[in-house]
Amino acid sequence: LPADRGSNTEIEDRSETGMAKEALIAPSILSADFARFGEEVRAIDEAGCDWVHVDVMDGHFVPNITFGAPVIKAIRNRTDAFFDCHLMIAPADLYLAAFAEAGCDGLTVHAEAGPHLDRSLQTIRNLGKKAGVSLNPATPESAIEYVLDRLDLILLMTVNPGFGGQAFIPAVVEKVRRVRALIGDRPIRIEIDGGVTPETAPLVAAAGADVLVAGAAVFKGGSVEAYRANIEAIRSAADAARA
Repeated sequence: LPADRGSNTEIEDRSETGMAKEALIAPSILSADFARFGEEVRAIDEAGCDWVHVDVMDGHFVPNITFGAPVIKAIRNRTDAFFDCHLMIAPADLYLAAFAEAGCDGLTVHAEAGPHLDRSLQTIRNLGKKAGVSLNPATPESAIEYVLDRLDLILLMTVNPGFGGQAFIPAVVEKVRRVRALIGDRPIRIEIDGGVTPETAPLVAAAGADVLVAGAAVFKGGSVEAYRANIEAIRSAADAARA
């Protein structure tokens, strides 16, 4: 990861709980204006985002279709921020190389999407990318117990995947705490995706989340200034809870 945009070098600067000391904000471009896609990516970059979260949906694993590797490649040159690619597709293995070549820095696959999670994570690492796994709200953390040493990131869904703008599921907060305990002192980030706002961010941040994905809560207002204020509101609320 780029050193100034959420690098793993920051993982060394951790609190006694094992969490990185500051939360990273990853706007989901699923909520961007698709007619101005490239400009929207540049706008959140100027507004101070840490990562760019890219939601890929296939209409099969989840009930929606978004975009594929060619679209990601087309917008990759609009920022040097870390491209955090969340693959809500099944099967995923056939497409990992394409998304890596498109410019994604991290590839996250769903534990529920295929029978060979360990193999998928090995493939991602072999492509030179950061490896992540995502768990749906009803999936227990035991699903990743035996692949922890393959992971750079664990993404916990706080909505059911497939659509933006859904309401936050509070029951996942306790799962965040359990996953943080499961990680121990491994340098693995916990990411939250779904219903993140300045009101919900403190709940997951206090429980141990490092990275917060926000779509609608960031992309309201339609300007760099509005996006900057939205990002800072989420960041401030999360960091206050972590402190």
